[in-house]
Amino acid sequence: MEQTRQCTPAELGHVMDKYGTMVYRLAFSQLRSHSDADDIYQEVFLRYYQKRPQFESEEHRRAWLLRVTINRAKSYVTSAWFRHTVSLEDCHAFPEPESQSLDEAMAALPAKDRMLLHLYYYEELSVRDIAQLTGKKESTLRTQLTRARRKLGTILKGEDDYESCISENE
Repeated sequence: MEQTRQCTPAELGHVMDKYGTMVYRLAFSQLRSHSDADDIYQEVFLRYYQKRPQFESEEHRRAWLLRVTINRAKSYVTSAWFRHTVSLEDCHAFPEPESQSLDEAMAALPAKDRMLLHLYYYEELSVRDIAQLTGKKESTLRTQLTRARRKLGTILKGEDDYESCISENE
């Protein structure tokens, strides 16, 4: 169980070095903006420092950071400020055209599909781990993962009817 204790700046630095990239990638996959992902990154580690949680294992610490990142990204997207702003697209170069097309295809997916694919493929979490993080049933997540893969594949193939595929089952 989580307990409160003193968090030192050195410990925070170590945790940020170890998990910072993971937190940032997940935030970016949800928000599609570097500046917004930076904000979430800062909020997650500020919360870590302020709450000073104690964990049973490194897996528990990792799961806590993922859960807080998901929650902060969801809160950010549903905030009144976010809904009433117009986003300026961040410009970033991709080393290979395949990376750009995959990023564009991921951006075209609904946020819940992006999150699921990101956790499964980029963070290499099992369906069981994702179920624990999200509070959903494993069977539901397997179905959602299959649908998200299908949508992504349709977009990557460049089929004209991908919009109908994306809006299906939302």
